[in-house]
Amino acid sequence: MEIHGKLKFDYDDLGDQQLKNIAQPVRAYRLVFEVDRPLSSAMAAAMGLALPDKPSIAVLPFTNLSGDPEQDYFADGIVEDIITGLSRIKWLFVIARNSSFTYKGKAVNVKQVGRELGVRYILEGSIRKASNRVRVTGQVVEAETGRHVWAERYDRILEDIFALQDELTTSVVAAIEPGLRQAEIERVKRKRPDNLDAYDLLLRALPDVYPAMPERARKALPLLEAAITAEPEYAAAHGFAAWCHEILFVRGGAREEDRLGAARHAHAAIAYGRDDAIALSLGGFALGLVAHDREAARQAFDAALTVSPSCALAHLLGSIVTAAAGDASRAIDWGERALRLSPFDPMHYGTWLAITFGRFQRGDYEAAAEAAQKCFQANPNWSYGHMLLAATHVQLGRIDAARQAAKRLLELEPGYTISGMCAALGLHALIATPLSEALRNAGLPA
Repeated sequence: MEIHGKLKFDYDDLGDQQLKNIAQPVRAYRLVFEVDRPLSSAMAAAMGLALPDKPSIAVLPFTNLSGDPEQDYFADGIVEDIITGLSRIKWLFVIARNSSFTYKGKAVNVKQVGRELGVRYILEGSIRKASNRVRVTGQVVEAETGRHVWAERYDRILEDIFALQDELTTSVVAAIEPGLRQAEIERVKRKRPDNLDAYDLLLRALPDVYPAMPERARKALPLLEAAITAEPEYAAAHGFAAWCHEILFVRGGAREEDRLGAARHAHAAIAYGRDDAIALSLGGFALGLVAHDREAARQAFDAALTVSPSCALAHLLGSIVTAAAGDASRAIDWGERALRLSPFDPMHYGTWLAITFGRFQRGDYEAAAEAAQKCFQANPNWSYGHMLLAATHVQLGRIDAARQAAKRLLELEPGYTISGMCAALGLHALIATPLSEALRNAGLPA
């Protein structure tokens, strides 16, 4: 079948794939959206990312050697857990998952990756899973010189996967700073469910959570609920379920059942995930943005950053909540920190929303307009990006451009109203008042 030139999407050719209950191999393709594309090398170089003072590392997606594309989720899950574990080391600067995963499926030059991400070390590897056994190989390379710092192979039965992840992470940490005493090497473990089935369900749900789209969140929720049924105290599953309900509440109709669901799972994520920065961040985000409990959200984000100072998700989601709460300085600071921790993160349209709010509240409209433009560029089909453009254009006297942005906003979100947006996000008067006035002047319905 020939599809080249017939689709409006970019795509990757995955070749012939053997599928269950189908006798002949089937040619498979993967649609690639803009958020899947990493920045070009020229753009990354222009960012001029300097190496942090402390050891820094990026964990690239491991190659799946199992011969079964359906096992990609398993390989990705192990890598995500290694990233999470390393991020909990307070002296280690770790690039976030969403930036590392822009290199998935691509041949990489470690020197170039190190320069683009601004890190000293690269961890790469492969996973081969067969029946109940798994082989993991990994190596740490010094990006600038290409020198191999550490390499190892692990053969384990599947029941030992959590111990394997801990062993791998600890070895990586020891390789980065061999001069540190063993007592200074923190063991990095995230609380695991006792039931492997729950972990498996979570991994299968995540690809439908990350896009933050209502229709995808509806697909992910049943898997997360099943994981929680299998392991009721699974903090990460509660956190991602809270996020799904937040997506459905804010962008899917503001149903009361989603507001209550977000709050219920958020409280559970925080209660069960006191040592899990991701669960704490997701719980804080849902409480702050849907339940409008800013104090509980602040405590959750602070706890997440105590556990993992390099947690980009905590800074990203925290910047949005603090911006909605009218804390311009903290919103900008956290947003800029999120950009540095995860420079290629496709979720940064949310970060730029927070930075725009903060600059707008301060009356720095030129800088706010620059941030609004970056929000739009990060996700051109996000209605709130056009809202930010409309508001900042008004403040700079560009009324025609403001009205064009307002028109596009209503095309993407026909039911949008200024008051509805302010209520859904629980905007503080410090940002709601000037923003609402600008949006009314752009011609948007009150």
